[in-house]
Amino acid sequence: MTAEPTGPLSGGSPRIAALFLTPALLLVVVFLVYPTAYSLVRSLFDARGTEFVGAENYVTAFTDDRTLVALRNSVIWVLVAPTLVTTIGLVLAVLTERIRWATAFRLVMFMPLAISLVASGIIFRLVYEEDPDRGVVNAAMVSVHDVFSPASPYPGVRPREGGGLVAGPDGALVTADPVDARGAVGLPVTGFDPVDLPGRAAPAVLPEPGAGLRGLVWLDVGGIPDRTAEVDAGERGVPGIAVEVLEGDRVVATTTTGDDGRFTVPDLVGGPYAVRLAAANFAEPFRGLTWLGPVLVTPVVITAWLWIMSGFAMTLIVAGLASIPRDALEAARVDGATEWQVFRRVTVPLLSPVLLVVFVTLVINVLKVFDLVFVIAPGSVQEEANVLALQVWQVSFGAGGGDQGLGSALAVLLFLLVLPAMVFNIRRFRGDRS
Repeated sequence: MTAEPTGPLSGGSPRIAALFLTPALLLVVVFLVYPTAYSLVRSLFDARGTEFVGAENYVTAFTDDRTLVALRNSVIWVLVAPTLVTTIGLVLAVLTERIRWATAFRLVMFMPLAISLVASGIIFRLVYEEDPDRGVVNAAMVSVHDVFSPASPYPGVRPREGGGLVAGPDGALVTADPVDARGAVGLPVTGFDPVDLPGRAAPAVLPEPGAGLRGLVWLDVGGIPDRTAEVDAGERGVPGIAVEVLEGDRVVATTTTGDDGRFTVPDLVGGPYAVRLAAANFAEPFRGLTWLGPVLVTPVVITAWLWIMSGFAMTLIVAGLASIPRDALEAARVDGATEWQVFRRVTVPLLSPVLLVVFVTLVINVLKVFDLVFVIAPGSVQEEANVLALQVWQVSFGAGGGDQGLGSALAVLLFLLVLPAMVFNIRRFRGDRS
């Protein structure tokens, strides 16, 4: 007959159990229960904590514009970020089962979690820097853009004052006075350094009137305003300028300046005409997008969070995939199911408990996101990128803040939003254990 087990395996001493549980219980009370209770009480008092105001802080929280923006952004985060990360993690987990270097790939994907969120935020702040000389994304965009649409040769050029050219509303430069079909016109421009002229630029020489409309576009570096335009010694023509001849509003001829800046338009009759230097010659170069502006800053921060958390989701889902019976997958393939059908009708349903836990865990994480928004979003657009966790800090400790009563009310609101997801996860874990 088997003897009944005794000692710790049969229940153990309550004193020993209490000895092991007391440190953990103290930590929970000190760092969780007490701060939660204190925040709840503090939310009922004014900014200084001396006057009881009841629910006034909660009313303020739901009527303050900044808080409403933070709440809106938090909703966007909850609706978008966990779903994307769970989907990406699922796809990566399934794909890594089919490659030889799966372990190395998973390690690389998991590495962002080893970096602090502050460091990750600094990295993405630089990646999305607006200046293409510093920001990686805009540098790549500018490179691709310039391949298909080369930058204008002379950005920022403007007409020399009193030189006979005026700037049009679209950025083009147009002659102020009519031009004869057999005349000669000098068109001095300024606004850029002579060293920026192409190496082939030749000395500028005003053309003589003759057959056809003749002209010269040159960089006037020594011109005096309100004086007739003259070519000074050492000044060079501006090559490659697209020139249009207008009769009224209609373009009747086009040409391009040579290395010496001169151009000729033959076979003109009638007139008078106007000469226009096309706006495309002087357009500012494409500099990418303002990623950290008020419109795109929230998607940028979400992208950074996706990069960090996708490895976490993939790792948990890989563990779930390892527990799926391979017989079920092989049976589906034997029955003629395609890989997509196996994935959709067998793999995903069997993984649904794991996917749900991953999703809920990510929702909890998203509601508490603070570091990335604080670091990536510049100060000028932090209000547009604001989330509840950041709003709690700004109201309580930030510039112009110091209202810890309102901050405590926001913290209680954030706790109430996180609580259902936490309870769901706890019940799920208990169900798995039973």
